[in-house]
Amino acid sequence: MLGVRLEPEIEQRLTAIAKQTGRSKSYYVREAILQLIEDWEDNAAAIEALENPGKRWTLEELVEGRDLEGK
Repeated sequence: MLGVRLEPEIEQRLTAIAKQTGRSKSYYVREAILQLIEDWEDNAAAIEALENPGKRWTLEELVEGRDLEGK
């Protein structure tokens, strides 16, 4: 269980969208948090890939299947 305090303007906007769609405010808060976590995870993976690049193949190597043979 998690309690979150929102500014009145945000609370009003959240209430309005929940009413318009017939979903709960909790649904939208949960979805927003999940999206933010996924974005952070994607950013962390991208930074890791940039800092530690792996093997790269040319198009020719991929077409020939060299990436699958470990060559």
